[in-house]
Amino acid sequence: MYLANYLFFTTCCEQALDFYTRCGIGKVVDILRFGENGMPVSNEMMRGKIMHAQFEGPGILFYASDNDDAEPMRGSAMIFQLEDRQQTENLFELLGNGGQVTTPLAIQPWGDYFGKLTDRFGVQWMFNCKIDK
Repeated sequence: MYLANYLFFTTCCEQALDFYTRCGIGKVVDILRFGENGMPVSNEMMRGKIMHAQFEGPGILFYASDNDDAEPMRGSAMIFQLEDRQQTENLFELLGNGGQVTTPLAIQPWGDYFGKLTDRFGVQWMFNCKIDK
């Protein structure tokens, strides 16, 4: 058994996954589209949109789709557990481009380098980098 996250977008899943690919965290390894290859489409606005996608990278696995009745993302965040401060800063900057930083990267009371942001697609990302003591 394993637990993976599933991100729901209204109609911008493809743009979000392209953005995450450009940020260098992974790539789409499987994709199904509404109305293609026998896949159902209940709303013509969704034809060609992503019905299901699998995104993978080193240490990363999540799923995503477009869903015209998706609720705004809230109450959950993707968290990176990192060991390199420079990598943490680079990834924070890339994913934060066009989004909103909610907690700037800084050493936190628990001793780790931590920050949080919401990207341009409404997904919350947390970054926790262990600092050698």
